[in-house]
Amino acid sequence: MASRDAPVVIKKVKKVVGGGHHGGAWKVAYADFVTAMMAFFLLMWLINTTSPEQKRGVADYFAPASVSSSSSGSGGILGGTAVGDEGAQSAGAMAFIEQLAPEAPNMQDRDGQSTTSGDLSKSSEDELREELLKREEESFRSAAESLRQALQDMPELAELSKNILIDQTPEGLRVQLIDQEGRSMFDAGSARPNERARTLLRAIAKIINQLPNRISITGHTSASAAGGAEKDWALSAQRADASRSILQGAGVDQDRIAQVSGKAAKEPLYPDDPTLAGNRRIAIILLREAPVLPDSPSL
Repeated sequence: MASRDAPVVIKKVKKVVGGGHHGGAWKVAYADFVTAMMAFFLLMWLINTTSPEQKRGVADYFAPASVSSSSSGSGGILGGTAVGDEGAQSAGAMAFIEQLAPEAPNMQDRDGQSTTSGDLSKSSEDELREELLKREEESFRSAAESLRQALQDMPELAELSKNILIDQTPEGLRVQLIDQEGRSMFDAGSARPNERARTLLRAIAKIINQLPNRISITGHTSASAAGGAEKDWALSAQRADASRSILQGAGVDQDRIAQVSGKAAKEPLYPDDPTLAGNRRIAIILLREAPVLPDSPSL
């Protein structure tokens, strides 16, 4: 009877599903990943929207405080003061603020001559001018090659290739239409270009239109008998002007025409024989342009 009066004990067992307290660990890792990605894209956006000046400011802010305002190196442009030299290090935050707009340091080259900011600016301008001249030379070479290729590809121009002379002079890229024996560009004593000359001039105009350079057109004649030299001046100038008219008719802007002149027989192509037909020619020069340099920033 005593066993029946004993209290009944019910034991509840709680089953934990999902790995216990470890079940949410992936959520933490995922949250970290999303936060990192958000920070990354925010950084990309900030980099894309900041100006170069702002980027330099941020870079200077994180730069070591001991950065010198002078670059070390040998003489000339690379001359400067090493970081370890006395007086080369900046002093605290005030020196950093002043570094944003430093005065041009006086640097000594190997000969003991002072190299100022003006010398550095001039050196930069010289390098830029040289680069612009190289580009102009390349454009001239490309134009000359294009004209030679056009003469080869077009059947109506192939037979006229001997009437074209292309070279570079101190003035620029020169294209000359030259008379050949039995194949002239103008009829005798006439200032009107024949069909052969007009075909060549229109082909030259296509190449000229690819470049922005101004143009000089000069007429030349061969030496005439006594008494004809005076007429050669007018004839050479008239032939040059007639060539100008055909070029403009083929699309060359009249504002690009810098000079139209005649030189009679004063500058023969064959000085040993000024009466040769090859001395009669039209010289078209794509003039070299003085490179336009940007204004030097104040230092």
